[in-house]
Amino acid sequence: MSRPSVTKILGLPVLIGSLTLMGACALLPQGLGPFGSGASGGATATAPGAPAAPLDHSALARVLERYVDAEGLVDYRGLQQDPSDLNTYVAELAALPAASVASWSEAERIALLINAYNALTLAAIIEHDPLKGSIRDIWGVWNLRRHTVAGEPMTLDHLEHGILRKEYNEPRIHAALVCAANSCPPLRREPFRGEQLDAQLDNQVDLWLSGPHGLKIDRDTNTVAISKIFEWFAEDWDRTYRTDKVFGGHPKQSAVLNFISQHSPPADRLYLNDATYRFTYLDYDWALNSQRKPAG
Repeated sequence: MSRPSVTKILGLPVLIGSLTLMGACALLPQGLGPFGSGASGGATATAPGAPAAPLDHSALARVLERYVDAEGLVDYRGLQQDPSDLNTYVAELAALPAASVASWSEAERIALLINAYNALTLAAIIEHDPLKGSIRDIWGVWNLRRHTVAGEPMTLDHLEHGILRKEYNEPRIHAALVCAANSCPPLRREPFRGEQLDAQLDNQVDLWLSGPHGLKIDRDTNTVAISKIFEWFAEDWDRTYRTDKVFGGHPKQSAVLNFISQHSPPADRLYLNDATYRFTYLDYDWALNSQRKPAG
């Protein structure tokens, strides 16, 4: 699942102090590389001729199949002991020719960016031995540490907020991006792929909302609680799901509740659409989404 920008997590004064300490190099601009286009409907410049073959993501598939369980939790200690497939995939991300990526369909580029975010997050976690209890304990993990994707150095924040959210009108990415916290959506046990992306994202939303960290409807107390991700990134749903209909007596949340209702079972959809209920956000658990608790 995804997280707010570093200013929302740390606060602006801390962000400014962090950048000062790290020096001017932290302020170097980050570009879109071959990933531009999206919400505006404009076309990304493409390489001449037929589109290049997309990355097959097989190295990442082996990582996810081996180290992620049915609940979407990660065996980080096992991955630390044998990171060879993850290292291979990270190297493949860096070496991707920008012209090839630019020739891909929008779905292929979105799939690559989601996979890159999740893989690079895994890599950032296992760099630390002993494992940190939370990704928030890793200094600069989102806004300072740079990774290379298709030849472009970028932070995780830039990958998510500067490219995926900015360039593509696809709020379902928030069900697919996993920031290594318990309250994130479950990490999918297969890579995202362009030709399957629409179905994979729909399924990922369903998995998220049916789990303990996406949506909770308590009819006994007449309360609907949803992930704080919907609060942090409400504007992403407003673009597509804004509606004049008021859900549950909560007009400010109508876009996200409209989206959620469309991905809910019939009984829950009827309740969300027609009932009047109290509304709140679920507490966000930032502990590491590990199958086993980190030592210490």
